Amino acid sequence: MRNHGSWTAPAIIMLALATVLSLSACGSEAKNANTDLGKGTGAVKDPASPQTVTFFSWVGNEPQMKKMAAEFHKKHPNITIKFENAPAEQAQQVLSTRIAGNTAPDVAYINASDTSDYAARGALVDLGNYMSRSEVVKPDDYVDGFRTFVTWNGRMWGLPFDGETTGLFYRTDRFKEAGIDGPPKTWDEFRAAAEKLTDVPNGKYGFEMFASEAAYYYYPWLHQAGGEPLTKDGKDIAFDSPAGRTAAAFYVDLAKYSPKDYLNSNSYDGRVAFAKGDVAMYVAGAWFAGTLADEYPKIEGKWAAAPLPEGAAGCKTTLAGDSLVMFNQTKVSDAAWLWMEFLSQPDNLAAWTYKTEGTLLPPTKSLLDGDDLAKEKPVLKPFADLMQCGVASTVANPKYPRVETILNEELSKAIYGDQTAAEALDSAAQQGRAILARG
Repeated sequence: MRNHGSWTAPAIIMLALATVLSLSACGSEAKNANTDLGKGTGAVKDPASPQTVTFFSWVGNEPQMKKMAAEFHKKHPNITIKFENAPAEQAQQVLSTRIAGNTAPDVAYINASDTSDYAARGALVDLGNYMSRSEVVKPDDYVDGFRTFVTWNGRMWGLPFDGETTGLFYRTDRFKEAGIDGPPKTWDEFRAAAEKLTDVPNGKYGFEMFASEAAYYYYPWLHQAGGEPLTKDGKDIAFDSPAGRTAAAFYVDLAKYSPKDYLNSNSYDGRVAFAKGDVAMYVAGAWFAGTLADEYPKIEGKWAAAPLPEGAAGCKTTLAGDSLVMFNQTKVSDAAWLWMEFLSQPDNLAAWTYKTEGTLLPPTKSLLDGDDLAKEKPVLKPFADLMQCGVASTVANPKYPRVETILNEELSKAIYGDQTAAEALDSAAQQGRAILARG
C-alpha cells in the first residue's frame, strides 16, 4: 500500500479481492509443508552459521526498508536479508505461482486481506508459538480489525504491519461560509450538511461520488447500518438485507449533492473538484491527506479530516493494510521470524508508517493511542481514532470478486439515476446468487 501515488486504497482492495481467484487455483500449495516450523521454547536464537532470508514484496527498494535491513544485519550478523521485488499490481500473481511451484520466499509483505486465503490453503506458518516466545510481538496490542485480517481457524498466520482507514475530508472554508460549525457526526447531519453546501447554479456541491467505485464506497455505509456483503459462512449474499437496503438508499440519494461531471471519475482523479473547492466533502482513505499536501499545498489550512459520520450500528469504517507472513516452505524459519519480529518493533513500525512522508498508520493500539503520532502527523489523528471502528472480513469466497463487479455496476446505474437503490441491490443479489450457486 505504501507510496502508491495514484494506486489508491480502493484499487488495492479491488486487487486483493480479485486475487482470491488466482489464490484458489493454488489448491494445497505447499507440497513440502513442514508443520513443525516455529515449535520450541524460549527466545528464538540467532543461527550459528550464516543464513539468508528471502523477503518478497513491492517495497524492497524503499530507503526505509533498506535501512531497516541494514540495521537488522548489524544486530544479527549471521542473517542476511535478500529482497525479492515485484510490482504491486503483479505481486500476488507472481507469489501464487511461486508457491505452487515450491519456490516460495521465506517471508513476504502482502495485502493483509489475503493472509487467510494463503493460510486456508496450507501455505503459511502458524505464528502462535513464535509469538508466545516473543517479547516484542503482543497479539492483544493489534487493532481488532487487523487481527481479523490475519486470523484463520482461530490462529494468527501473519503480523499486521501497516494500514489505513476510510474517513471524511471536508473543506473548512466552505463549512465556514455555510455557517456549519464542524464536521457531521451522524447520517442526518451529513445529509443536512451536503444539502446546505450544494448550490448547483453556482457549481458548488456538498459531496463527491464516484460511480466507477460505487461498491467500495458503499461498504462503509453498509457496515454502519449493521450489514455485511456476505453471510458469515460466505455462501450467500447479505448486502440485500434490510440494513443493506437502508445503507444503499442513503448512499445513492447523496448523488443529488454531487457534481454530475465527476460521477465517472475515480477517487484519485476526482480529487481536483475537492482541491478547487467545488466539492465540500469527500470520503477517502488516509492516502488522500498525503495527496492534498503534495499536489495542492496552496489549500493548506482550508481542509481537515474527521471520522465518518455514524449510522445505526455506530462507528464503522473499512480497513486496508499489509501484513508480514512466513511461508512453510522455508528452511530458515527461526531467522525468518527474527526478521519479522525486528520489523514489528514499535520504533520500526513508527518509522515505516507515520514518521515518513506517507500517510500509513501503525496497526498497534499502543502506537495509535500514543501522543507521538498526533505530534508527528496531526492530520492522521482522525484516521487513527477510526482504527477501533475498522471492519475486516476474512470470508474468502473466490467467486465474490465477480459478484462485487456486478454490485458495482448496479449501484453505478442507481447513482446515475437509471434505477433505484433497491432495484440495484435486487439485480446484484439475483445475479450474485446465481454465481455463488455454480459449481
